[in-house]
Amino acid sequence: MLIETTMRKPTFPFLSLQAVLSLSMAALGTSAMAQADEARAKKIVGGSCFVCHGAEGESSSEVFPRLAGQHWEYTAKQLENFKSGKRKSTAMADMVAKLTPDEMAALGKFFEKQTAAVEPPKDADLAAVGKFIYHKGNKYSGLAACASCHGAEAKGTTSLPRLAGQYAAYTETQLKQFNQRERTNDNAVMHAITSKMSPLEMAAVAEYLSGK
Repeated sequence: MLIETTMRKPTFPFLSLQAVLSLSMAALGTSAMAQADEARAKKIVGGSCFVCHGAEGESSSEVFPRLAGQHWEYTAKQLENFKSGKRKSTAMADMVAKLTPDEMAALGKFFEKQTAAVEPPKDADLAAVGKFIYHKGNKYSGLAACASCHGAEAKGTTSLPRLAGQYAAYTETQLKQFNQRERTNDNAVMHAITSKMSPLEMAAVAEYLSGK
């Protein structure tokens, strides 16, 4: 018995010309918006941010944080917190007063694209102590390893800051402010951590991170 089989031509999904054009226009629109956002961010940086944080986020002094390479989501959140008053700073509150959420995001993305500086720690012995504390914690005081949240390379996440390459003086100041509750945002977890750190441990961890 012969069984007749019907050969069907394979069908392939395809997009109509209109759909292709629509996707292309959307991509071009997204690209144009990104370019406009970057241009706006550069204008804002050139108008005020550069004085303290440098034209590319490299910072002009250890008093001010390096923003180059920082996660854009984290930077945008800090700007919003300064504006809302959740994070206290008279200087920064004035700087961000007129920024829109879109401009905050644009600034964050601009700084994230910049190359973070890498310099060796100034005090190698102190940094060695900091390396141990960062990766191992202190079992005698109950201090957890910093790396458990911020990562082995200290690059953080979209919700946790990149610490690698940050100025030692700035990081140490922030740790002290968390401990004393002078840092008024992101304080719940960090106060619990820093309350178990000695001044030496704070300085050591900050020194270690500055060279990563």
